[in-house]
Amino acid sequence: MREVLRRSVRAILWDERDQLVLIKRTKPGQAPYWTAPGGGLEPTDASLEAALCRELREELGAEAERLSQVFLFSSPSGEGVSVQHFVSCRLTQVDEGARTGAEFTDPGRGDYAVERVAVDRLPEVDLRPEALKDFIIANTDALLSEFS
Repeated sequence: MREVLRRSVRAILWDERDQLVLIKRTKPGQAPYWTAPGGGLEPTDASLEAALCRELREELGAEAERLSQVFLFSSPSGEGVSVQHFVSCRLTQVDEGARTGAEFTDPGRGDYAVERVAVDRLPEVDLRPEALKDFIIANTDALLSEFS
């Protein structure tokens, strides 16, 4: 069994109109792509949920509720593996002016634009990892049923 070298948690974050709240990444010299908000676990995080709530505040200035882990994805990382936990949740508030971190202070890292994407538009979007996009498209009704 390969060692887990990186563990992260990301949100399949739904707004009040059942659109996905994603981050459009634009890096110098690369085509734009989209990613789910979230990031790596830190030693001070008490749990996956705590890490995700911290990341949502940092990246979006957002709060969410009804968190439910629904998808797990792993990929090779150096001599080990990177594991991403995906949590479906409902956005309750957002204040983009409250975003913090190196992503917003270092222009060399590119742009992190918050975008809301309707599920029917998802096939047109380069959402990474691709397996996440496939999962959301195949399971939209089940994911949204958790909020009704």
